[in-house]
Amino acid sequence: MRLNLKNVAGCCIVPLASIATIVSLGAASDMRLIEAVKSGNKQAVVALLKQRVDVNAPQGDGATALHWAVHRDDLTTTDLLLRAGARANAANDLGITPLFLACTNRNGAMVEKLLSAGANANAASERGQTVLMECSRSGNLRGVRSLLAHGADVNAKETMHGQTALMWAVAQQHPDVVATLIELNADVKARSRIYAQTVTGEQTQRAGREELNYIAHRGGSSPLLFAARVGDVESAKLLVAAGADVNDLLPDGTSALVEAAYSGNGAVAALLLEKGADPNAAGIGYTALHAAVLRGDLELVKALLAHGANPNPIVTKGTPIRRDSQDLVLAKTELSATPYFLAAKFLEPKLMAILAAGGADPRLPLADGTTPLMVAAGMGETFNPADPGKNQTRRGLFVYDGGILEPESLVLETVTAALTLGSDVNAVNRAGDTAVHAAAALGLDTVIQLLADKGADINVKNKRGLTPLAALNGKGRAAVSSDGYSTRVAHPSTAALLAKLGGTE
Repeated sequence: MRLNLKNVAGCCIVPLASIATIVSLGAASDMRLIEAVKSGNKQAVVALLKQRVDVNAPQGDGATALHWAVHRDDLTTTDLLLRAGARANAANDLGITPLFLACTNRNGAMVEKLLSAGANANAASERGQTVLMECSRSGNLRGVRSLLAHGADVNAKETMHGQTALMWAVAQQHPDVVATLIELNADVKARSRIYAQTVTGEQTQRAGREELNYIAHRGGSSPLLFAARVGDVESAKLLVAAGADVNDLLPDGTSALVEAAYSGNGAVAALLLEKGADPNAAGIGYTALHAAVLRGDLELVKALLAHGANPNPIVTKGTPIRRDSQDLVLAKTELSATPYFLAAKFLEPKLMAILAAGGADPRLPLADGTTPLMVAAGMGETFNPADPGKNQTRRGLFVYDGGILEPESLVLETVTAALTLGSDVNAVNRAGDTAVHAAAALGLDTVIQLLADKGADINVKNKRGLTPLAALNGKGRAAVSSDGYSTRVAHPSTAALLAKLGGTE
């Protein structure tokens, strides 16, 4: 087997070292020294060196006894091997030298010992990952300084994704390493390679649906964009001070500010705002304000509004939904949504109040006429009593409880906020549905009572000619849907309440 390292900077899997089970190369290869080093048997190592065994004999994958000594962080044995003529630049079949392993182990003393023995400070793996990148990734500041003092190329790029040591240090949140790299002229505006990726979803895997796949451009990140993604505010400060562009963009139009907000890194976003980032950048199809609402970040919402963010931007393009993705997304159903609309959808009454105070229009609907009040009352949510696993959830934060998707008290609080902030209780969408239709479908009795108390028309008919009570009782639709599940949601208390309030079918 091989030891591998995942590059958390974002893109690639880079093999580290082939420290593996010995594969014999034949009688000419004497593995006794390697076995002694692997087992930590210093007495045997000394005895074998006195016998003048081949100190550079490789195992099947090219790793030598020196690789194993460094891998074990064994400075004493490393010194013995080097004195006996071990080659400091010996590389295994992946191009990994002992110096690389010293960086992986964050062993600055080992890095210095190997460099003093003639190790190449610019050694790289077969994929172009340099020892400086590895020391930067692992946060080995002493090793980084030693490598740079021995002539390591601070701006070298690995061959798979064109990432630099600075990007790796930022992605792994090592601001001390970042500061050192910048001090020694690391390029703060360097970009990783842009590449095309076919984006697929679960629905595109079915025969005849392949046309739904599309090509997206990935990569193209600068160190600052990495900082925005991972939330490294200290590194972001260093990068901005060194000249990084606070309005830097990914190839898809995502700004550093939107990236920080969408990634839930409010501290980085706040820093970018203070340094002059555009609060209304929307090249990706939505703004940082939308993203802050998605994350429920009240402080960032306040900061964005204080820095001049438009309180009423609309979503013009949703985020791609990938197979088995756990990311927060803006779906097609949220196109034309304002931040206030999203706050209502995600049952965030405090955010709604902050946005309204900042100038958000509480009546702005989606293109189909669905209002924030309607979505707060549950429009678009579904409940299938025959299979709770098929139910939709908001943000994945709410649990199935007694036939509703959210705590009814939270729905009531949000609807109350929407009404207080100026929603039209009798607004209808393109389908003719109202907030009462939405609340009745989910059996939200307290919400229906509140809407009625505020003057809602209990008997308004939608475009199918159905009142809330008629729709609740299954009028105008089949009792069983095509997938075999009942579409009739029995809420007898809700039906009784509607009738008491004067509802008719």
